[in-house]
Amino acid sequence: MAIFSTVNYLFSIGRTTALIVLLVLLAVFGLWRILWADDNTSVTYTTETVVRGDIENLVTATGTLQPQDYVDVGAQVSGQLKKLHVDVGSEVKAGDLLAEIDATVYAARVDATRASLRTQQAQLLDREAQLSLANIKYTREKNLFKEAATTGESLQTAEASLKSAQAQLKALQAQIEQTESTLRVEAANLNYAKIYAPIDGTVVSITSRQGQTLNTNQMAPTIMRIADLSTMTVQTQVSEADIGRLRKGMEVYFTTLGSKGRRWYSKLDRIQPTPEILNNVVLYNALFDVPNESRLLMTQMSTQVFFIESQAKDVLLVPMSAVTFATPRAERSQSDAPNAERKSRSENINAASSGALHKRPATIKIMQDNGDIEERKVLVGVTNRVQAHIITGLNEGEKVISGSSRPTQAKPVAGMGMGGPGMGMGRR
Repeated sequence: MAIFSTVNYLFSIGRTTALIVLLVLLAVFGLWRILWADDNTSVTYTTETVVRGDIENLVTATGTLQPQDYVDVGAQVSGQLKKLHVDVGSEVKAGDLLAEIDATVYAARVDATRASLRTQQAQLLDREAQLSLANIKYTREKNLFKEAATTGESLQTAEASLKSAQAQLKALQAQIEQTESTLRVEAANLNYAKIYAPIDGTVVSITSRQGQTLNTNQMAPTIMRIADLSTMTVQTQVSEADIGRLRKGMEVYFTTLGSKGRRWYSKLDRIQPTPEILNNVVLYNALFDVPNESRLLMTQMSTQVFFIESQAKDVLLVPMSAVTFATPRAERSQSDAPNAERKSRSENINAASSGALHKRPATIKIMQDNGDIEERKVLVGVTNRVQAHIITGLNEGEKVISGSSRPTQAKPVAGMGMGGPGMGMGRR
C-alpha cells in the first residue's frame, strides 16, 4: 500500500530525517485542524445596550365596570303603569317623579276609610256624652244613698252604667285608632302609586313599559335602575396563582377597548374572600373605585387591569436574558454542579415572574469595545419577564451579552480525506 511504501522510503533515507519529516507533517496537520475548527465553531454573541427608562412588574387581569352606587326602583303596589316621566339616560335628583301607577282603587279606599273614621269620631262624641251622663247619675245616687234617700240597688245600677259607658268609650277610641292606622296604610299605598327617585343619578335602564300591569303579590317588579355614574367600581377577577401578590392599597391602572391607550389610575380597595370557580379555574374578585366626572366610563365596559406590584422610574435597564442570579456556594459543589445550574436557571425564571427580588446580586457579561468579554457583578432591583433594573455595576451605553449562538459544524463527505478523494487509500 501507499502508506507502507512511504514509511519504507522514509526509513531508507535515515531514521533522524524520517522523524523530522513526521513531526513536520503532524504539526502542519494539527495547525490545519485548529484553523478549520476555529472557523467552523466560532461563537456569535447577541448584545444589547444598557438604556435608561421605566420598569413595572405587573399582575394583569380582566374586569368590568359597574356603578359604585345604584338602586333598582320597583313598585310597592299593584296596578297598571299609567305614566313614565323619564327615559334611559335621564338625569334625576332625589325626589323627582319617575312614574305613576293607576291610583283609582287606592284613592277610593282612602276615601272610604276617611268616611268610616268620621263616623267613629261622631260616635265618640256620643259616647263621651253618655259617659258624662252616667257619671252625673252615679254621683247623685251616691249622695242620696248617704242621706238614705235611695236604695243600694239604685246606687249599684248607676255605678254599673258608669263603668259600661267608660268601657264603650275606650272600645270606640281603640276602633278609631285602628281606623286611623288603616287610613295611614291606604294613604301610603296611594302615595306609592307615584314613584319618586331615591337618589341623585342617571336612569341606566327601564325594564317596564307604560301601560304594563304590575303585580306585587308574587314579587316586587323592577321598573328601572338609577345609578350614580360619578364614581365607577372596577370588578376584576384574579387567578389564585396571582392573588397572593396583591395587597390592599397597591397602585393599579386599567384601560378600556375604546380608550386608545388612556390609563385610569386608582388603588386596590378590597379583595373578596369568596372565590368564583369557572371551568375549574379559581378566581377572586378584586375591586377598586375610580372617579368618572367626564362620564367616559360606562356600565359593563370591559377593562384590562394592571396591578403594579413594584416599579422603578428613570433607571438602568437590561434584558432579563442577560442576568444570571447568584446562588449560594454550598449549592455549587463539584458533585452537585448540574443541579446547581438547573436551580440557577429556575431562579432566573422565578425572578422574572415574581419581580419581588430587590437588591439581589447577579452577574452580567459585558462586551468591551475591543471584543473582550468581561463578567461583572451587579445589584438587581425590580424585574419582570422582559427587563431587569440594575442598581449598581453598569453604566448607561455599555453593551451586555443577552445570548449566543454557534454555527452548525460541517461534516466531512463520506469517502473524502483531508487531501482529496482517495487520499490515504492504498492500491490493491
